[in-house]
Amino acid sequence: MDVIANYNEDFYAWLMSNANLLRQHKFNEVDIEHIAEELEAMGKSEKRELTSRLTVLLAHLLKWQFQPALRSRSWKNTILTQRIDILDLLEDSPSLRYELTERIIIAFEKAKISAEDETGIDRKSFPESCPFSFDQLLNKDFLPED
Repeated sequence: MDVIANYNEDFYAWLMSNANLLRQHKFNEVDIEHIAEELEAMGKSEKRELTSRLTVLLAHLLKWQFQPALRSRSWKNTILTQRIDILDLLEDSPSLRYELTERIIIAFEKAKISAEDETGIDRKSFPESCPFSFDQLLNKDFLPED
């Protein structure tokens, strides 16, 4: 079975075969097109991960700000955990910092929807754009006031 057929029929075998070919410097036998597609998909996955973590963080910051009577240790710990995970992601992939502005915009829209579902507060009551700076988002001591 050739390398390209393996891609469509047995992804794991395709991975191992191409890794072996690369290590042996058999570049003319490597499935370059599919490898390029997979590398791009990995990059997109990292961006989705950043957006996802920012969404959870922002939703909890909105809940914290707009429902002060319901503040809990659980919310605070979720905020802290997301901050740690975002910092880890940015440490592993520093070039994602160039995506932050766009990712925050996207994440804030999703966070408003999530916060609306979890709080019952109409999302139109939340700020139109993200009211928190990036430094505030990652500051372990920052919590918005009501």
